Amino acid sequence: MYKTRFQWLITCMLLMTITGCGNDQRILEKIGLTHTTAFDLMPGGMLKVTNSIPLAVDEGRKPREVLTTISDSSKSAKVDLSRQTQLILVSGQMRNILFGTTLARRGFWDDIDTLVRDPSVSPRVKVTVVDGDAHDLLIKNYSNYLRTAQYIDRMMESETRFQSIPKVTLYEFTRDYYDDGIDPIAPTIKDIGDHVKVNGIALFQDDRYVMKIADKESNFFAMLSKNFKLGSLPMRLSEEGDKKEFVLFDSLVSKRQVHAARTDGSSFKVDFEISVSGVILEYMGSLKISKEEDRHALEDKIGEKITSHMETMLNAMQKHNVDSLGLGNEIKRIVPYKEWKAMNWREVYPDIEIHCQTKVKIKHYGKFQ
Repeated sequence: MYKTRFQWLITCMLLMTITGCGNDQRILEKIGLTHTTAFDLMPGGMLKVTNSIPLAVDEGRKPREVLTTISDSSKSAKVDLSRQTQLILVSGQMRNILFGTTLARRGFWDDIDTLVRDPSVSPRVKVTVVDGDAHDLLIKNYSNYLRTAQYIDRMMESETRFQSIPKVTLYEFTRDYYDDGIDPIAPTIKDIGDHVKVNGIALFQDDRYVMKIADKESNFFAMLSKNFKLGSLPMRLSEEGDKKEFVLFDSLVSKRQVHAARTDGSSFKVDFEISVSGVILEYMGSLKISKEEDRHALEDKIGEKITSHMETMLNAMQKHNVDSLGLGNEIKRIVPYKEWKAMNWREVYPDIEIHCQTKVKIKHYGKFQ
């Protein structure tokens, strides 16, 4: 009798498992996995929200479904978007959030905060600013790429692998927003016709996009902000008439040291010491880099050029009052806690002294000279 009951129990459990699998399969077929969401500011303060949902490509189906609505908030927009499709919209597989320039310049913390509070949205979702209208970029079909959202996501992963363009997630943007010693950043992208291009780094004051580091300057920002490897740096060292001096510095290894000090009672200075080593892949100029003396002269020229770019960048950041390098955190380490809390960092930051020094080492310069 007990054996019979046990057999019936096993049979019932198997039937329940089979039934569950069937129900799960039917549900999955009805789910719309939002891959990328774009936000744009409309006249009157309304929000344009665009969702890109990848679809299986078979039997002539389109590769993705793109839904757009205009609403008061991102959550009410989700309700409106769900009415435009037969799919059940979910956010668990979201990879990227795009913010149009107009919204980014106004500030988008309310939208970030809503996403951070949503348990279905991963904190690893990437935050990106679009140079222009995020909706227009996301709905566009690029002839060489099947799905625009995946194309953008993979391009960003490829660019951040070389560490010159930062990979900024919801977690990192939120962390820096709440940190009183640093301002958030985010990469920027732009539609250039047949392709999308990473064209710089957006610097924020709190949640407002204030200034941009151009893509050609992003390596210098990376050197100031962290230690990194694998970078590539093309530089024009000088130009006199028809003669140009150009160098391509590759396989970079950059290390930084930051020293903060008090100059008097209420003033501070910060010194950046940057060490850069790499390989010369291309050089056009009058120096014979096979000669040790000329090679050292080239190292000095490269170092001076890097320092010049960095100081120009730092001056612009102080002018716009954005502390994207976290100098406030360096000052926090040398002052008492009560003094820091009483300090208005926004007033102090533009007036601190900042100096850069760059030391360059050429590891290799080619086989033939």
